[in-house]
Amino acid sequence: MTTLGLIGSGNIGGTLARLAVNAGYDVVLSNSRGPETLQDLVSELGPHARAATSAEAAAAGDLVVVTVPLRAYLAVPVEPLAGKVVIDTNNYYPERDGTIDALENESTTTSELLAAHLPTSKVVKAFNNIYFRHLLTLARPSGAPDRTALAIAGDDADAKATVTAFLDAIGYDAVDAGPLSEGWRYQRDTAAYAGLYAGGDGITGEPHPTGPDTVRTALAAARRYAETTAG
Repeated sequence: MTTLGLIGSGNIGGTLARLAVNAGYDVVLSNSRGPETLQDLVSELGPHARAATSAEAAAAGDLVVVTVPLRAYLAVPVEPLAGKVVIDTNNYYPERDGTIDALENESTTTSELLAAHLPTSKVVKAFNNIYFRHLLTLARPSGAPDRTALAIAGDDADAKATVTAFLDAIGYDAVDAGPLSEGWRYQRDTAAYAGLYAGGDGITGEPHPTGPDTVRTALAAARRYAETTAG
């Protein structure tokens, strides 16, 4: 039995916990408010779930998901994640996170910020570009003709293979978008962002299966913010 640690248990974290438990994983959930605030979710998930501190969830997880607001990424524990594969779901929303100059000038990406904070971990970007309700409803068994694909990016091939296997277990195919530096291709407001899976704003539209070829086309069509705002 593989254990999934979750640093952050909001919409995406809670959804991943549900999918993971359904796939046979143990999950250890955490948030910034303390384990006692997660008891309702733990009770809903059943005996394969428990709540802990962020450091405890990091230490317990064979695979760990960081799904906190970007402004809080420096609070992610470093030492318990040493040597581990870490999935980063972050997006940059200046109105929530404050202005981050390195992201404004596009000299780095959100996941590269986390990777710099976790120099002994292997960070893979995933799950940032799909609405949490659609993440739950679009999951399909391996081999299903209407299976959806999600983009991943990372600098370590073995870490990406681990994340690809996790996606497969919870109901998704993976499309390799390249190294972490290419993670911008499915960041907020790009062609491969949430609208790819539901149309429109990616939230109010009806979720629809999206295969790997469609994802690859959207990734290739991505444009830097500076390009889209020029002129």
